[in-house]
Amino acid sequence: MGALPERQFSGPGTARGFDPPDTKMETSETPEISLVTSTRKAPAWQRSVFNLDNGFRGLMLLAALSVLAIVGLIVIELLQRSAMAWHAFGLHFFVTSAWDPVSGEYGAVPFIYGTLVSSLIALIIAVPLAVAVAVFVTEMCPQALRKPIGYATELLAAIPSVIYGLWAMFILVPLFRVYIQPWCMNYLGWTGLFEGPPYGVGMLTAGTVLAIMIIPIISSITREVLSVVPQHQREAALALGATRWEMIRVAVLRNARAGIVGAIILGLGRALGETIAVTMVIGNNPQIVKSLLAPGYTMASVIANEFAEAPDDLYRSALMEVGLALFLVTIVVNILAGLMVWTVTRGNPTRSHA
Repeated sequence: MGALPERQFSGPGTARGFDPPDTKMETSETPEISLVTSTRKAPAWQRSVFNLDNGFRGLMLLAALSVLAIVGLIVIELLQRSAMAWHAFGLHFFVTSAWDPVSGEYGAVPFIYGTLVSSLIALIIAVPLAVAVAVFVTEMCPQALRKPIGYATELLAAIPSVIYGLWAMFILVPLFRVYIQPWCMNYLGWTGLFEGPPYGVGMLTAGTVLAIMIIPIISSITREVLSVVPQHQREAALALGATRWEMIRVAVLRNARAGIVGAIILGLGRALGETIAVTMVIGNNPQIVKSLLAPGYTMASVIANEFAEAPDDLYRSALMEVGLALFLVTIVVNILAGLMVWTVTRGNPTRSHA
């Protein structure tokens, strides 16, 4: 059999030897087919108002404004309720130490002094212990004991303040009266801060109770801050020959300074506003005494202790002005705390210190 003769196709575009027929049919009767079904669009104003993003943005704005509204309502209520005492005493109320409801003389200085001193004692006791617990749990504690110790520490924050007060009355006050206060008088009496009879109740006892109450807050937040410090910071310090303590001090604590300051601020806020536990052990004496063993008063405790027994409107108005003073002290403390954080971070809280 012979080979078949080659079929040659002539025409343009026949480089491959075959010119496929043109299958495109151009007729006026061909229907236009759309793959997207057209729906009726809502008006532009309706799309802008009922958009989900705008609704979410409005909801978040409402939540943020509600916080400011609550703070504003608190301020307005305090100003209205304390208007009588404000007109009667003015700014003299915040620089006077007399508190005599019988003669109608009121001054908030003893309560401001008691609040600041008891909170300072609490911070002096609680901050080293809380930071030490956080460092031990995150850096030195065996892995099997980290969760139990952390859970036990956080459990202290769940105990009601009245339970702390009862425990302090039956355990802490006798312990201070029999052992701690006499020891402080014998060995630290030369400072002038530990003088007078050992009642058991007083500024030192109240500060100790507050310290126990704020240790879980400071320790928990500090532990979370230390746990997020990059691991390569620790490894780099150890590789350069640092000891365990030097690694913790330079690579861990230095990088977590801002977070630790924030934890201390939250603990201070709890100490400033604590009421029941402090009222039960501070002694409730509206006088300014240098000795830490003497009874005292705080702004929160005087409101809780005397508001229900106030016989006249001026007395209640003076107590509301004490609440206004507590609010102002809290604002000032938070402003100072913000300045401390800015001093530590220099306006850059995410900066890493090698």
